[in-house]
Amino acid sequence: MPAGHEGWGAYAPFYDWENARTMGRRDLGFWRQLARRTGGRVLELGSGTGRLTVPLHRHGIPVVGVDRTSEMLQHVAPRARRARTTRPPLARGDVTSLPFADGSFRLVMAPYGMLQSLLSDVLLARAIREAWRVLEPGGLFGLDLVPDVPKWREYTRKLVFFSPEGPRGRPISLRETVRQDRDKRLTTFEQEYIEGRGASKQVTPFTIRFRTLPLPAIAGRVARAGFDVEAVLGDYRGAAWDRRADVWLLLARKPR
Repeated sequence: MPAGHEGWGAYAPFYDWENARTMGRRDLGFWRQLARRTGGRVLELGSGTGRLTVPLHRHGIPVVGVDRTSEMLQHVAPRARRARTTRPPLARGDVTSLPFADGSFRLVMAPYGMLQSLLSDVLLARAIREAWRVLEPGGLFGLDLVPDVPKWREYTRKLVFFSPEGPRGRPISLRETVRQDRDKRLTTFEQEYIEGRGASKQVTPFTIRFRTLPLPAIAGRVARAGFDVEAVLGDYRGAAWDRRADVWLLLARKPR
């Protein structure tokens, strides 16, 4: 089984550029409202380039980001400068072995399919147990899954994006290959960013993988870890979940 963290370092220079055209800030309001309602310190698992961590910090929420990919974390300080705020507290670490004391946080958030980068039951169980450990009694665990990943149609070297000006000021295109392993529930994205033209052309290939379990299966694993599942939502406005929902959100509380 490949490791789920592989590929994210090479992806880092392009992550914000691509996500501005896909996810953007669509989920920010949900997490901001949840953090304010919950109160106390917040931990974001897989905080990456600070897409959520920086604006939450800017709005006065005591948030800490953790990510194991140093190349992603290097983009947080420039993002904070652009947002005219200070850099939020960060830690480089593995979500299956968090570098924090027991009961350190009131809210642990795993946004935008973060847990889908854990490619085995063992790793997923460890991450859920670690979320339990670092939450204070009565604290909340929120996770967000991307339901359409296993439905992605397979294709080879499809031109997905083009822009005359990419993140480094040069013309950029993204060619992508998608592979599905239905038995293992794995979706593999082989991506190739092409910057510039002619002799100055620069190609950056990398591969990222996701494992998607049905939401009821994730809820069962969270409950078996000792959490009380409080809500299963189908969008960022709080609508009820069903199997056709565009978003799979689960909120679970650690008992007091």
